[in-house]
Amino acid sequence: MNIDKYFEDLEQELLPIYQKYEKICELNSEKVLKAFIENKVGEEHFSSSTGYGYGDLGRDVIESIYKDIFKSEDALVRNQFISGTHALQTTLFGILRPNDLLLSINGDPYDTLQEVIGIRENPSSLKAFGVLYNKIDLKDGEFDKEEICKFLKNNKVKMLMIQRSKGYSTRKSFTIEKVQDIIGFIRQIDKEVIIMVDNCYCEFVSDKEPIEIGADICVGSLIKNLGGTIANNGAYVVGRKTLVNLVAERLNVIGQGKEVGPSLGANKYILQGLANAPRVVFDSIKSVILTSRIMQDFNVPTEPLYNEEHADIVLSIIFNDKNLLKKYVNLIQANSLIDSKAYIEETEMPGYEDKIVMASGSFVSGSSIELSCDGPLREPYIAYQQGSFSYYYNKIALKNIVRYFKESEK
Repeated sequence: MNIDKYFEDLEQELLPIYQKYEKICELNSEKVLKAFIENKVGEEHFSSSTGYGYGDLGRDVIESIYKDIFKSEDALVRNQFISGTHALQTTLFGILRPNDLLLSINGDPYDTLQEVIGIRENPSSLKAFGVLYNKIDLKDGEFDKEEICKFLKNNKVKMLMIQRSKGYSTRKSFTIEKVQDIIGFIRQIDKEVIIMVDNCYCEFVSDKEPIEIGADICVGSLIKNLGGTIANNGAYVVGRKTLVNLVAERLNVIGQGKEVGPSLGANKYILQGLANAPRVVFDSIKSVILTSRIMQDFNVPTEPLYNEEHADIVLSIIFNDKNLLKKYVNLIQANSLIDSKAYIEETEMPGYEDKIVMASGSFVSGSSIELSCDGPLREPYIAYQQGSFSYYYNKIALKNIVRYFKESEK
């Protein structure tokens, strides 16, 4: 097998699909550039604040840019957020009160949020503070409109939660069109319910974001898509001004909200990461498309398929074999820029019930946009591959993986 010729042929085959996402990249790049220009970003916004963080010009302009990009009333973009899960937790605790009802309409949320809610017992959970929770499972992989309608008519729901990306589940991630459709359906039944969207892994994959299609509040991480591999940590919350203020007061200090919180040198990296993000997301999408197409030739199922619409930067590679999952994760690690020498073993991780195998040869620890691959050690033994800030680094890694598998067949 001539590996170089094999990849050349694949890229010719995939070119029309790549071009579709290249157009989305251009549209999102235009959106970012417009926001930078209209907010008059200058070198003075790279400055840093310490202590209370009063009058941080860079922090304030970042939040104005995010507000414009998401077409939202307000934004909270802070390096004080440890992760996307932390931002989601802060949003839930900021908005919900004892006896309020939180409803998830895509089954239970991602593993790390289950202890936050109280699905898995924890004395610090929402449940421990008297917040009620219920869920509606998907029906044949789609939102169950009949059950959603019935539940909303018979219960006073304070917040309805939609997780766009699949997490560690076997379902499909939700495209922006599907989210728009279900939000429109919900609004016909209940105009007051607060609709929150977990947008992690999905930003800039399409040309629209959740606030502009009717969500009230939207949350995501900066060590995924919008950090563009440059931001060292942090997360964002965008949406209605009153809701964003509640979240800010929960993160910071009641009565001070967004006015405090030192940037500690993060402003330049957050701005530069956002500027990189449309291109980085484009390279990530190209990478998962190529990976999916290669897996087809090796009879390994993937979700989505390479020629299906992509809602996020995540590719599920379904090995149905624990040892193959571990081998693939180690091959990704061995072809990473950082810690290529490391051997990946399954381990327990905070927030997860199952042991996890995780490859993340990243400049930012745990980054899911640089090139990472992980999965829980449970059937059907799926590797969840995310990101790749450079299509070419991913392509080279895949060449080496194909060589390994071809050698193994001999």
